[in-house]
Amino acid sequence: FMKKAYHICLSSGNEIYCRDNEDYIHCFNSLAIAIAETESVLLADSIMSNHIHECIRTSSLSEVIKRHRYKYARYFNAKYHRKGRLGERHAFTVELDGLYHTLAAISYVFRNPLHHGITATPLAYLHSSARVIFSKDIWSESSKDIIPKHKQRTFLPSHNTCPEGYRMDTNGLILREDVIDTSDVEHLYGTPRAFLYYMNRLSGEEWQKEQKQDNVNATPITIRIIENGISMQTMEQMLRNEHGRNDYRKMSDINLCEFIDKNILPEIGKTSVYLLTESEKQKIAQFLYLQKRLPEAQIKRCLAML
Repeated sequence: FMKKAYHICLSSGNEIYCRDNEDYIHCFNSLAIAIAETESVLLADSIMSNHIHECIRTSSLSEVIKRHRYKYARYFNAKYHRKGRLGERHAFTVELDGLYHTLAAISYVFRNPLHHGITATPLAYLHSSARVIFSKDIWSESSKDIIPKHKQRTFLPSHNTCPEGYRMDTNGLILREDVIDTSDVEHLYGTPRAFLYYMNRLSGEEWQKEQKQDNVNATPITIRIIENGISMQTMEQMLRNEHGRNDYRKMSDINLCEFIDKNILPEIGKTSVYLLTESEKQKIAQFLYLQKRLPEAQIKRCLAML
Protein backbone atom coordinates (compact mmCIF):
# COMPACT_ATOMS: atom_id res chain seq x y z
CA PHE A 1 0.00 0.00 0.00
CA MET A 2 1.19 3.50 -0.80
CA LYS A 3 1.92 5.71 2.21
CA LYS A 4 -0.12 8.91 2.45
CA ALA A 5 0.72 11.93 4.61
CA TYR A 6 -1.61 13.02 7.41
CA HIS A 7 -1.85 15.60 10.14
CA ILE A 8 -3.24 14.03 13.33
CA CYS A 9 -4.46 15.80 16.45
CA LEU A 10 -5.23 13.82 19.60
CA SER A 11 -7.09 15.67 22.33
CA SER A 12 -7.27 14.63 25.98
CA GLY A 13 -10.64 16.35 26.34
CA ASN A 14 -11.13 17.68 29.89
CA GLU A 15 -7.99 16.01 31.26
CA ILE A 16 -4.22 16.23 30.95
CA TYR A 17 -2.11 13.93 28.75
CA CYS A 18 1.20 14.69 30.43
CA ARG A 19 1.44 15.69 34.10
CA ASP A 20 5.24 15.64 34.41
CA ASN A 21 8.40 15.31 32.33
CA GLU A 22 8.38 11.50 32.60
CA ASP A 23 4.94 11.47 30.95
CA TYR A 24 6.20 13.46 27.94
CA ILE A 25 9.04 10.95 27.53
CA HIS A 26 6.73 7.92 27.72
CA CYS A 27 4.25 9.56 25.36
CA PHE A 28 6.88 10.10 22.66
CA ASN A 29 8.40 6.62 23.19
CA SER A 30 4.94 5.08 22.71
CA LEU A 31 4.56 7.02 19.46
CA ALA A 32 8.07 6.03 18.28
CA ILE A 33 7.32 2.33 18.81
CA ALA A 34 3.91 2.61 17.08
CA ILE A 35 5.66 4.27 14.10
CA ALA A 36 8.20 1.41 13.89
CA GLU A 37 5.59 -1.35 14.33
CA THR A 38 3.39 -0.01 11.51
CA GLU A 39 6.35 0.85 9.23
CA SER A 40 5.14 4.44 9.18
CA VAL A 41 7.24 7.61 8.85
CA LEU A 42 7.14 10.43 11.41
CA LEU A 43 7.62 13.90 9.91
CA ALA A 44 6.77 16.10 12.90
CA ASP A 45 5.36 15.93 16.41
CA SER A 46 4.52 18.30 19.21
CA ILE A 47 3.32 16.89 22.54
CA MET A 48 1.37 19.45 24.56
CA SER A 49 -0.14 18.99 28.01
CA ASN A 50 -3.66 18.30 26.75
CA HIS A 51 -3.24 17.48 23.05
CA ILE A 52 -0.75 16.02 20.60
CA HIS A 53 0.01 17.03 17.01
CA GLU A 54 1.72 14.67 14.56
CA CYS A 55 2.46 14.61 10.84
CA ILE A 56 2.88 11.05 9.61
CA ARG A 57 3.31 9.16 6.34
CA THR A 58 1.55 5.82 6.68
CA SER A 59 -0.50 3.17 4.91
CA SER A 60 -2.22 2.23 8.20
CA LEU A 61 -3.47 5.45 9.79
CA SER A 62 -5.98 3.96 12.24
CA GLU A 63 -3.48 1.31 13.38
CA VAL A 64 -0.67 3.74 14.20
CA ILE A 65 -3.10 5.95 16.17
CA LYS A 66 -4.57 2.96 18.01
CA ARG A 67 -1.17 1.54 18.98
CA HIS A 68 0.19 4.88 20.16
CA ARG A 69 -2.89 5.61 22.28
CA TYR A 70 -3.08 2.10 23.76
CA LYS A 71 0.58 1.97 24.78
CA TYR A 72 0.51 5.39 26.40
CA ALA A 73 -2.88 4.94 28.12
CA ARG A 74 -1.66 1.72 29.78
CA TYR A 75 1.33 3.55 31.22
CA PHE A 76 -0.70 6.61 32.29
CA ASN A 77 -3.52 4.59 33.86
CA ALA A 78 -1.10 2.42 35.85
CA LYS A 79 0.86 5.44 37.10
CA TYR A 80 -2.15 7.54 38.12
CA HIS A 81 -4.57 4.79 39.25
CA ARG A 82 -6.91 5.63 36.40
CA LYS A 83 -9.11 3.43 34.21
CA GLY A 84 -10.46 3.53 30.69
CA ARG A 85 -9.66 5.26 27.41
CA LEU A 86 -7.39 8.30 27.66
CA GLY A 87 -8.46 11.17 25.44
CA GLU A 88 -11.41 11.77 23.18
CA ARG A 89 -12.83 8.82 21.27
CA HIS A 90 -11.78 9.98 17.80
CA ALA A 91 -8.57 11.57 16.57
CA PHE A 92 -8.90 14.56 14.23
CA THR A 93 -7.07 13.84 10.95
CA VAL A 94 -6.39 15.76 7.73
CA GLU A 95 -4.85 14.15 4.64
CA LEU A 96 -1.96 16.25 3.34
CA ASP A 97 -1.73 16.74 -0.42
CA GLY A 98 0.98 18.81 -2.09
CA LEU A 99 4.27 20.41 -1.08
CA TYR A 100 2.94 23.63 0.46
CA HIS A 101 -0.03 21.91 2.11
CA THR A 102 2.38 19.48 3.81
CA LEU A 103 4.84 22.28 4.69
CA ALA A 104 2.08 24.36 6.28
CA ALA A 105 0.91 21.40 8.42
CA ILE A 106 4.44 20.51 9.57
CA SER A 107 5.19 24.17 10.31
CA TYR A 108 2.01 24.54 12.39
CA VAL A 109 2.93 21.43 14.38
CA PHE A 110 6.38 22.88 15.12
CA ARG A 111 4.86 26.30 15.96
CA ASN A 112 2.19 24.88 18.28
CA PRO A 113 3.97 25.75 21.57
CA LEU A 114 4.33 29.34 20.29
CA HIS A 115 0.62 29.55 19.45
CA HIS A 116 -0.31 28.32 22.93
CA GLY A 117 2.04 30.76 24.63
CA ILE A 118 4.18 28.02 26.19
CA THR A 119 7.47 29.20 24.64
CA ALA A 120 8.54 32.42 22.92
CA THR A 121 9.85 30.55 19.85
CA PRO A 122 9.09 27.12 18.33
CA LEU A 123 12.73 26.04 18.81
CA ALA A 124 12.61 26.64 22.58
CA TYR A 125 10.10 23.85 23.20
CA LEU A 126 11.64 20.55 24.34
CA HIS A 127 8.70 18.22 23.59
CA SER A 128 8.62 18.76 19.84
CA SER A 129 10.73 17.66 16.88
CA ALA A 130 11.37 21.23 15.64
CA ARG A 131 14.82 21.10 17.25
CA VAL A 132 16.03 18.14 15.15
CA ILE A 133 15.43 19.84 11.77
CA PHE A 134 18.67 21.32 10.34
CA SER A 135 20.09 20.80 13.85
CA LYS A 136 23.71 20.82 12.65
CA ASP A 137 23.17 24.24 11.05
CA ILE A 138 21.16 25.79 13.90
CA TRP A 139 22.53 24.25 17.09
CA SER A 140 26.11 23.56 18.13
CA GLU A 141 25.17 20.98 20.77
CA SER A 142 27.62 18.31 21.80
CA SER A 143 26.69 14.68 21.18
CA LYS A 144 24.08 13.20 23.53
CA ASP A 145 24.80 10.58 26.19
CA ILE A 146 23.22 7.31 25.08
CA ILE A 147 22.19 4.57 27.51
CA PRO A 148 22.92 0.88 26.73
CA LYS A 149 20.19 -1.50 25.52
CA HIS A 150 19.78 -3.34 28.84
CA LYS A 151 18.76 -0.10 30.62
CA GLN A 152 16.10 0.92 28.07
CA ARG A 153 13.24 -1.28 29.32
CA THR A 154 12.38 1.07 32.23
CA PHE A 155 11.32 3.79 29.81
CA LEU A 156 9.31 1.65 27.39
CA PRO A 157 5.70 0.43 27.43
CA SER A 158 5.44 -3.02 29.03
CA HIS A 159 6.28 -5.95 26.71
CA ASN A 160 7.94 -3.58 24.21
CA THR A 161 11.55 -3.32 23.15
CA CYS A 162 13.35 -0.38 21.59
CA PRO A 163 13.15 -0.77 17.79
CA GLU A 164 16.31 -1.44 15.81
CA GLY A 165 18.17 1.76 14.96
CA TYR A 166 16.61 3.81 17.79
CA ARG A 167 18.88 5.19 20.50
CA MET A 168 17.81 6.44 23.92
CA ASP A 169 19.28 9.30 25.96
CA THR A 170 19.98 9.23 29.70
CA ASN A 171 16.51 10.67 30.43
CA GLY A 172 14.96 7.61 28.77
CA LEU A 173 13.77 9.47 25.66
CA ILE A 174 14.11 7.72 22.30
CA LEU A 175 16.06 10.25 20.22
CA ARG A 176 13.71 12.18 17.97
CA GLU A 177 16.41 12.41 15.29
CA ASP A 178 16.29 8.59 15.02
CA VAL A 179 12.50 8.56 14.55
CA ILE A 180 11.80 11.69 12.48
CA ASP A 181 12.62 11.44 8.77
CA THR A 182 14.75 14.57 9.03
CA SER A 183 16.14 14.30 5.47
CA ASP A 184 12.61 14.26 4.04
CA VAL A 185 11.51 17.25 6.15
CA GLU A 186 14.70 19.19 5.38
CA HIS A 187 14.16 18.49 1.67
CA LEU A 188 10.65 20.00 1.94
CA TYR A 189 12.01 23.22 3.49
CA GLY A 190 15.05 23.34 1.21
CA THR A 191 17.48 25.33 3.38
CA PRO A 192 18.01 26.15 7.08
CA ARG A 193 17.17 29.81 6.38
CA ALA A 194 13.88 28.85 4.72
CA PHE A 195 13.06 26.66 7.76
CA LEU A 196 13.74 29.56 10.16
CA TYR A 197 11.63 31.85 7.96
CA TYR A 198 8.67 29.46 8.22
CA MET A 199 9.15 29.19 11.99
CA ASN A 200 8.99 33.00 12.36
CA ARG A 201 6.47 33.86 9.65
CA LEU A 202 3.17 35.23 10.98
CA SER A 203 -0.12 33.50 10.26
CA GLY A 204 -2.22 35.04 7.52
CA GLU A 205 -3.32 34.88 3.91
CA GLU A 206 0.24 34.42 2.61
CA TRP A 207 0.19 30.84 3.95
CA GLN A 208 -3.10 30.12 2.17
CA LYS A 209 -2.03 31.71 -1.12
CA GLU A 210 1.13 29.61 -1.11
CA GLN A 211 -0.88 26.41 -0.63
CA LYS A 212 -2.96 27.23 -3.73
CA GLN A 213 0.22 26.70 -5.78
CA ASP A 214 -0.19 22.96 -5.15
CA ASN A 215 -3.18 22.96 -7.54
CA VAL A 216 -5.04 20.37 -5.50
CA ASN A 217 -8.49 20.43 -3.89
CA ALA A 218 -7.18 20.19 -0.32
CA THR A 219 -8.56 22.74 2.16
CA PRO A 220 -5.70 25.12 3.09
CA ILE A 221 -4.09 24.45 6.47
CA THR A 222 -4.80 27.25 8.97
CA ILE A 223 -4.68 27.57 12.77
CA ARG A 224 -8.46 27.05 12.83
CA ILE A 225 -8.12 23.73 10.95
CA ILE A 226 -5.09 22.52 12.93
CA GLU A 227 -6.58 23.41 16.30
CA ASN A 228 -9.98 21.87 15.59
CA GLY A 229 -11.55 20.76 18.88
CA ILE A 230 -8.77 22.08 21.14
CA SER A 231 -10.21 24.34 23.82
CA MET A 232 -6.91 25.50 25.31
CA GLN A 233 -7.02 29.06 23.92
CA THR A 234 -9.01 31.27 21.55
CA MET A 235 -7.86 31.99 17.99
CA GLU A 236 -7.31 35.66 18.93
CA GLN A 237 -5.10 34.69 21.88
CA MET A 238 -3.05 32.29 19.71
CA LEU A 239 -2.40 35.06 17.19
CA ARG A 240 -1.39 37.43 20.02
CA ASN A 241 1.00 34.74 21.31
CA GLU A 242 2.47 34.47 17.82
CA HIS A 243 3.29 38.19 17.97
CA GLY A 244 5.04 37.65 21.32
CA ARG A 245 2.31 39.38 23.35
CA ASN A 246 2.23 36.87 26.16
CA ASP A 247 3.31 36.53 29.78
CA TYR A 248 5.70 33.56 29.85
CA ARG A 249 5.94 33.74 33.66
CA LYS A 250 2.41 32.43 34.12
CA MET A 251 2.02 28.91 35.48
CA SER A 252 1.92 26.25 32.76
CA ASP A 253 -0.12 23.04 32.98
CA ILE A 254 2.97 20.96 33.79
CA ASN A 255 3.95 23.39 36.59
CA LEU A 256 0.43 23.31 38.02
CA CYS A 257 0.20 19.50 37.79
CA GLU A 258 3.56 19.13 39.53
CA PHE A 259 2.44 21.59 42.25
CA ILE A 260 -0.77 19.59 42.79
CA ASP A 261 0.93 16.17 42.66
CA LYS A 262 3.97 17.01 44.80
CA ASN A 263 2.65 19.64 47.24
CA ILE A 264 -1.11 19.26 47.67
CA LEU A 265 -1.79 15.52 47.27
CA PRO A 266 0.78 14.32 49.87
CA GLU A 267 -0.82 16.64 52.45
CA ILE A 268 -4.17 14.86 52.10
CA GLY A 269 -2.68 11.38 51.74
CA LYS A 270 -3.57 10.81 48.09
CA THR A 271 -1.19 9.65 45.33
CA SER A 272 -3.21 10.76 42.30
CA VAL A 273 -5.87 13.32 41.36
CA TYR A 274 -7.92 10.36 40.12
CA LEU A 275 -8.23 9.11 43.72
CA LEU A 276 -9.69 12.40 44.98
CA THR A 277 -13.37 12.72 45.86
CA GLU A 278 -15.39 15.43 44.13
CA SER A 279 -15.52 17.49 47.33
CA GLU A 280 -11.71 17.24 47.70
CA LYS A 281 -11.32 18.43 44.11
CA GLN A 282 -13.67 21.35 44.75
CA LYS A 283 -11.67 22.44 47.83
CA ILE A 284 -8.35 22.25 45.97
CA ALA A 285 -9.83 24.10 42.98
CA GLN A 286 -11.08 26.90 45.23
CA PHE A 287 -7.67 27.17 46.92
CA LEU A 288 -5.86 27.37 43.55
CA TYR A 289 -8.31 29.91 42.19
CA LEU A 290 -7.97 32.21 45.19
CA GLN A 291 -4.27 31.74 45.97
CA LYS A 292 -2.78 31.35 42.49
CA ARG A 293 -5.31 33.36 40.45
CA LEU A 294 -5.31 30.68 37.76
CA PRO A 295 -7.94 30.26 35.01
CA GLU A 296 -10.82 28.00 35.99
CA ALA A 297 -10.45 25.85 32.84
CA GLN A 298 -6.77 25.17 33.61
CA ILE A 299 -7.52 24.20 37.24
CA LYS A 300 -10.30 21.85 36.12
CA ARG A 301 -8.22 19.97 33.55
CA CYS A 302 -5.24 19.64 35.91
CA LEU A 303 -7.56 18.20 38.60
CA ALA A 304 -9.37 15.98 36.02
CA MET A 305 -12.70 17.56 36.95
CA LEU A 306 -14.57 15.88 34.10
